[in-house]
Amino acid sequence: MNAPTNPQSNVTPNVTPDITVATWNINSVRLRMPIVAHYLKEHAPDVLCLQEIKTEEKFFPFEAFAEAGYPHVALSGQKGYHGVATVSRLPIRESSKLDWQANGEARHVGVELVGRDMFIENVYVPAGGDVPDRAVNPKFGQKLDFLGRMTEWADALDKPTLIVGDFNIAPLESDVWSHKQLLKVVSHTPLEVETLKRFQDAHGWIDLGREFIADPQRYFSWWSYRAKDYTKGDRGRRLDHMWASPELAKQAVSHSVLEEARGWEKPSDHIPLITGFDL
Repeated sequence: MNAPTNPQSNVTPNVTPDITVATWNINSVRLRMPIVAHYLKEHAPDVLCLQEIKTEEKFFPFEAFAEAGYPHVALSGQKGYHGVATVSRLPIRESSKLDWQANGEARHVGVELVGRDMFIENVYVPAGGDVPDRAVNPKFGQKLDFLGRMTEWADALDKPTLIVGDFNIAPLESDVWSHKQLLKVVSHTPLEVETLKRFQDAHGWIDLGREFIADPQRYFSWWSYRAKDYTKGDRGRRLDHMWASPELAKQAVSHSVLEEARGWEKPSDHIPLITGFDL
């Protein structure tokens, strides 16, 4: 699989963590199972959290994951849209499926790593439509309300938790290709950034990506399909995140992104992130 040079990969290449957790908005797991299998073979995270699986549970490729060495699965599926799945080489126990959208959409699944003091929450935050005004765009209001329900949940959280997924918000200026040009574009508006900051403050979440790739370094995880060559102009955004409870964050020892995955055959518009922990 040919790919361009990746300036963000192998951020901490010489660390061998105890457990690794990856997240990837795959944009249809059945369509992209070949590149998922390739990723699992080459990078072998212990746990992989997928978003936008776009399938009902009965059609999920359980057998393909089992053949790849990932027999443990927790998922929340939906026909044709949304959906999240957490697959693991290690035993996991489903702990929750929360409806932060308040309409039954499949956007969250939580698991506990059996025998380990870690809970992993896999979330797909709504994109929010095109207009950053809830008065004329209900989808934008739904996104803000989703984050509000997440914040209420986080405020009462009392266990070592890693929350990962596609947050659909790039909060920092260095998380986007042009802060000035995207200030009025959904995913980087001040209102979304402020709303996400309230969620972060509710539990004291540590943004693991930025612990290892410090601001103001460039850090992107998504490039639009509209560009035939995603490297031309490098118009990326950091929409995908891995955040940890304060105590758990102290156990994070590595973090990397695989930008070359954006150049694979029939790629997702997102790339995988992976964090290593010594538990």
